[in-house]
Amino acid sequence: MSTRERLPRGELNGFLDQGSELHGELRFEQTFRVEGRFVGEVVSEGDLMVAERGEVEGELRVGGLLVAGTVRGHVVASRRVEVGPGGRLLAEVETPCLVVADGAVLEGPCRMVKGE
Repeated sequence: MSTRERLPRGELNGFLDQGSELHGELRFEQTFRVEGRFVGEVVSEGDLMVAERGEVEGELRVGGLLVAGTVRGHVVASRRVEVGPGGRLLAEVETPCLVVADGAVLEGPCRMVKGE
């Protein structure tokens, strides 16, 4: 199942296309999809989707995270983190719900906390 088929319930209101690279701070309200490369800080109560060829590196504070590409750094997700088949989460993770699919890579300390 592709990340498009697992799109979180919120409306997609941002997109970083393949071949694009952005450095800095990213804030959004509902759902943001990364198919390119982002380096920096992500702050949102919404859902961040990292597509198969997407890369995110930095400090992430989000509601939900769906990883089909690669994420490096520190992740705090208030609702859920899901690493899909082929996804790579190389980070310190703090979330109430963590799902790691067969074929996914999770490397780093994880801390399970109470949800919202």
